[in-house]
Amino acid sequence: MSILVIAEHDNAALKAATLNAVSAAAKIGGEIHVLVAGQGAQAVAEAAATVAGVAKVLLADDAAYAHPLPENVAPLVVNLAKGYGHVLAAASSEGKNLLPRVAALLDVAAISDITGVVSADTFERPIYAGNAIATVKSADPIKVVTVRTTAFEAAAATGGSATVESIAGTGDAGSARFVGQELTKSERPELTQAKIVVSGGRGMQSGENFKLLEALADKLGAAVGASRAAVDAGFVPNDYQVGQTGKIVAPELYIAVGISGAIQHLAGMKDSKVIVAINKDEEAPIFQVADYGLVADLFKAVPELTAALDKA
Repeated sequence: MSILVIAEHDNAALKAATLNAVSAAAKIGGEIHVLVAGQGAQAVAEAAATVAGVAKVLLADDAAYAHPLPENVAPLVVNLAKGYGHVLAAASSEGKNLLPRVAALLDVAAISDITGVVSADTFERPIYAGNAIATVKSADPIKVVTVRTTAFEAAAATGGSATVESIAGTGDAGSARFVGQELTKSERPELTQAKIVVSGGRGMQSGENFKLLEALADKLGAAVGASRAAVDAGFVPNDYQVGQTGKIVAPELYIAVGISGAIQHLAGMKDSKVIVAINKDEEAPIFQVADYGLVADLFKAVPELTAALDKA
């Protein structure tokens, strides 16, 4: 049967996480359709139509979808889902908010955060903070699945020639309303999409000291992350957090500074291509997963590294 992928977007542009979900759908096999639910989102639908592997784009243009409130989007997905064998979305905050509701309304299991596709009904997903991989087989008629984006290469954004079909929305459910949002604006790349991430932990000692990491990140064109300990201590905002209860990243280069390497943090970054650790404690668990380790005082090592990049 066909596969329905829920697009993530801001009504102006398609988010990269959708491309990873399309790749996962391609591994399952079957015709791939993409649902774009939004307001004034014609440009998003047209962008989704050019994604390689997509056969059809369903555009639900309705004021109820101006913001992706799951209370409004879930009934739409449920109405459509009965014509599909699989419903997929990225395992982002948006996808994890929406698809469990969809699964409950369909009375099927929600299969979360998959990292591999064994067959059309069998998937792999991490458990125990990524220390084990569970193989899950579903007998449900509709598989409702969220996809860990770092586990699947992004589908090509161009090369496709899907048709765009307008569909009716289900309207405002009336159970929730959008009040407002506060966004952190930065010229640095978004944490989950960055090729290089510089993260700090409790060893940074204060939020003021994170300026050392920001200077290094700016030289490298990197995003800045943090461990849960640093976030809980109030050094940096919550959206910096990398880990099991934060953001999952897999950049080409991950620099961990003053991070001990708790299991919770490792679960969010251990799939990085190259891991560099800077820590004064040579027994820190982070060194067990690091490709390169520097036992040193971070308050000397980081400025020296930044200065060396200036000269390069």
